[in-house]
Amino acid sequence: MIHARPPALRHNLPLLPVLAFVLVALMAAVIAVPTAAETRTKSQDDVLSAALLPGWQMESGAHMAGLRMDLAPGWKTYWRSPGDAGIPPEFDWSGSENVKSARIHWPAPTLFHTNGFLTIGYKGGVVLPVEVQPIDPARPVVLRAKVELGVCRDICMPAWLDLAASVTPPGAPDRSIRAALAARPATAAEAGLTALGCAVDPIADGLRITATLALPPGQGDEAVAFETDDPRIWVAEAITERHGGRLVAVTEMVGPGGQPFALDRSGVTLTVISDSGAVEIRGCPAP
Repeated sequence: MIHARPPALRHNLPLLPVLAFVLVALMAAVIAVPTAAETRTKSQDDVLSAALLPGWQMESGAHMAGLRMDLAPGWKTYWRSPGDAGIPPEFDWSGSENVKSARIHWPAPTLFHTNGFLTIGYKGGVVLPVEVQPIDPARPVVLRAKVELGVCRDICMPAWLDLAASVTPPGAPDRSIRAALAARPATAAEAGLTALGCAVDPIADGLRITATLALPPGQGDEAVAFETDDPRIWVAEAITERHGGRLVAVTEMVGPGGQPFALDRSGVTLTVISDSGAVEIRGCPAP
């Protein structure tokens, strides 16, 4: 069965980030009674430091930079699709100069199970490679990032970053950015996916998607995250079951109209996450 959808989510999709943070905060309050040391107010500077890494210019003319976030021991932050109880990060690059686009290459995340809730993210810190397409490759780039994110341990708090870095060609390779690029999810072919079929059924306020993947099992727990190219579509946390070499994941999607809609199957991304890494699969074809 799919997780019940709170009434506010049915009709007020723009409130999702706020509701998600409230849910995490309430969940954290139930998980454990903090110690005396933990009851002292934590500031963002106590648990999070960050910097933009200037990186290097690639042969294509694009520049590979990085966003480094270091967290205090025991603290975590979230992946782009963090689960129902997580807080999705938001990035604003609009203050940058000589930048056409900035694309994040996400390293494979980790699954966290806390008091029955599943979240997806990174513990201790992460480097996010950022592929920057300049307007003029011959000119320097000034990269400015405003980031809103959540960081959690026994408590959760919102965090805001306001960072800048000058990116001057050709730059120099950065080991931490290269390591983060190497930690990317495997492709379907690399992971041994031999078949994928997605059945789509209408429900009262959207769609139910049942994906069946012929995929060798990963180590430990497995979860499947569904994403779409349309940010207006709310996607429920998937229920995932393993049957030998077959993985079945079921989710529900609710569009802005609160009724069944036409799904762009090519715009759906499935990411299978386990203790052994992640697999990213683009497209959700019919069975």
